[in-house]
Amino acid sequence: MSDQLPSPANGAAGPARPYDALLLLSFGGPEGPDDVVPFLENVTRGRGIPRERLKEVGQHYFGFGGVSPINAQNRELLDALRKDFADHGMDLPVYWGNRNWAPYLTDVMRDMAADGRRRIAVLATSAYASYSGCRQYRENLADALAVLEQEGFDLPRVDKLRHYFNHPGFVQPMIDGVLAALDSLPEGVRDGARLAFTTHSIPTAAADASGPAEDHTSGGEGGAYVRQHLDVARVIADAVRVETGVERPWQLVYQSRSGAPHIPWLEPDICDHLEAEQADGAPAVVMVPIGFVSDHMEVLYDLDTEAMAKAAELGLPVARSATVGADPRFAAAVRDLVLERAASERGEPVERCALGLLGPAQDLCAVGCCPAREPRPAAAGVDSPYA
Repeated sequence: MSDQLPSPANGAAGPARPYDALLLLSFGGPEGPDDVVPFLENVTRGRGIPRERLKEVGQHYFGFGGVSPINAQNRELLDALRKDFADHGMDLPVYWGNRNWAPYLTDVMRDMAADGRRRIAVLATSAYASYSGCRQYRENLADALAVLEQEGFDLPRVDKLRHYFNHPGFVQPMIDGVLAALDSLPEGVRDGARLAFTTHSIPTAAADASGPAEDHTSGGEGGAYVRQHLDVARVIADAVRVETGVERPWQLVYQSRSGAPHIPWLEPDICDHLEAEQADGAPAVVMVPIGFVSDHMEVLYDLDTEAMAKAAELGLPVARSATVGADPRFAAAVRDLVLERAASERGEPVERCALGLLGPAQDLCAVGCCPAREPRPAAAGVDSPYA
């Protein structure tokens, strides 16, 4: 069964034209203990990881009853999007599909095709450029379309909305979250608190290759993945300085490393960073998970469990600021992203909202953008076989 709002007509109309549906595309997660290992098998398919090792990795999930919060959070975001669309008179049905767990993307795409959806805007729950956060979702879309083609469906066109890491509707809730986290610290350490902006670590080679090919570098701030995070961190740090009147040291740090020890990944790890901050005399640290849309397992375990335990061991006061989640401002930003892309597709002039120095991301991923080790078809890009 598709997870969408009924629409009186499948034809595209109104300010979202030519789009007749929005697809929320996410990672997925287990919703009970029996789901954990099958879910991890989906995530790691093709890597040859033994089932016993997956059971060990699954302990993070078992510690939370075998339930990842990501699906519940996506349902909350769905509700927020539908409310925002309805409140603003935008009759655009919203569907939801996952990469690694039900509702599976291919099943949802089949429902959309059966419902007569012909032009689909896609919002991925990843705000930044990287292989796993962008191109892999585009590959997932191509895989789903290939199945539908084999099954004889008339294929819809899918357009992935641009990266929204610097959209005000994504950034402003994080600024407010940092201010609230600072207020939660003891008054004696509040003004001296430092900011640790945290995101998912990825291999340094993947980081350097993120974004369009002309942006790839082998040093400095790396490719688009690192540059985009640094730009957002600067915007948030500057806004917090203006609001509090305090200039705070800050750093971009990483978490959730999962690769082989001999392969270089982005560093420093958040726990190592907390040790360094305590040794440097920091009175307190606010952890700011700018790399994550919602409080899913990597936030709840790696920050709220592991990093908090490390801080307690160090005697270092810490607070963790909120992710964007289903904040109404983020839902409004999604509507803005749909409308700007729709206007662009209609050939109309478009003003694109973006904070920081990098400007708005491109609509279409270029050839060579966030490349995979093995080239695979990817939808919703310049090189899409399903244009």
